[in-house]
Amino acid sequence: MSRLREMIKELCPDGVEYKKLGEIATNVFRGAGIKRDELTAMGIPCVRYGEIYTTYGIWFDSCVSHTDETFLTNPKYFGHGDILFAITGESVEEIAKSTAYIGHDKCVAGGDIVVLQHEQNPKYLSYVLSTEMAQRQKSKGRVKSKVVHSSVPAIKEIVIPVPPLPIQNEIVKMLDNFTELTAELTAELTLRKKQYSFYRDSLLNFSRDDVDVEWKTLGDVCDILSGYPFDSSQFVNNGIRLMRGMNVKRGVLDFQEGNNRYWKNTDGLDKYKLKADDIIIAMDGSLVGQSYGLVKKEHLPLLLVQRVARVRSKESNSHYVYHYISSGKLTEYVNAKRTAGAVPHISLKDIEKFEIPFPDIEKQNKIAEILDRFDALCNDLTQGLPAEIAARKKQYEYYRDKRLTFRRKEA
Repeated sequence: MSRLREMIKELCPDGVEYKKLGEIATNVFRGAGIKRDELTAMGIPCVRYGEIYTTYGIWFDSCVSHTDETFLTNPKYFGHGDILFAITGESVEEIAKSTAYIGHDKCVAGGDIVVLQHEQNPKYLSYVLSTEMAQRQKSKGRVKSKVVHSSVPAIKEIVIPVPPLPIQNEIVKMLDNFTELTAELTAELTLRKKQYSFYRDSLLNFSRDDVDVEWKTLGDVCDILSGYPFDSSQFVNNGIRLMRGMNVKRGVLDFQEGNNRYWKNTDGLDKYKLKADDIIIAMDGSLVGQSYGLVKKEHLPLLLVQRVARVRSKESNSHYVYHYISSGKLTEYVNAKRTAGAVPHISLKDIEKFEIPFPDIEKQNKIAEILDRFDALCNDLTQGLPAEIAARKKQYEYYRDKRLTFRRKEA
């Protein structure tokens, strides 16, 4: 810490310059669309905007996706050190998420990506662009809707502190050390999740020829409901919390601060009140089919919002149904059924037709009990590794924002 203070005192005695991204950029451009069916197992490395939200962190050194040059009519290439912004998203709070590419391949940027080229430390830029201060600027003026957009001009207007490169390098070294500690825990948790997935899939691997198993649709065994069309202009700051699509993540119901909206008057809304063990499935968005969760007692009370499905078991074990849904079978089914377009979605009828194998109730209970224990070990933020990682993440965010806050140099 003292070394950084000394460097700032020596190199920035009058404070640190704050600049717009447009001032430090050597080039800013948009990517060009790469369709899902244009992805290939091998070929030219590429990034699609959704991967910036779901796959890449502060930085990445290799692409998970590839395409073939025959699909590229107007390719937009990026390279080492470039910053990528996703300018389309589903949340004002996360719009324009960015990541730094530190690999050495020549890669292609997909549509709805803005590429910023520069002469700064790429990791420093990515760290500072992940701070609360930067995210407030990214979100400013964005309209809350199912699809949120940013733009090249908006990206250029973001103001960040730009200390000399030696200070940038020192800060990156400090933050890298901090994130490595979390990365070790995350790697251990990832291994545990792989073990859990393998065990879950083996327990839920039923044949259609199995005489001890009956295949039924969700509509046959569950009460399925889509939510009420609440008027967003009537949301209040306290009352009954609403279960919206943005609260539904991959196997998690996310009620962190900033995601919650409330409704005051519940008259006539009894059918939309959720109960513990209700299964929730988001019906639209880029992650439709991958966004689901299980309501717990501590989440209640909750009211169900339109375009979110509630699946309530009648006689079967709801946790058994949930674990089958989370095994990836629902994702496969939805990918084949969902509509194309700016906001992919699935209908309530399609959800009702999703088939699940049902052994007798005793076996359902046993499987659910085993998988509940595994799920808690992997996902319960109140205990074990998940809790430690969540605490470490909070520490990191505080430490990061503190290190990236400087006295501003007067013009």
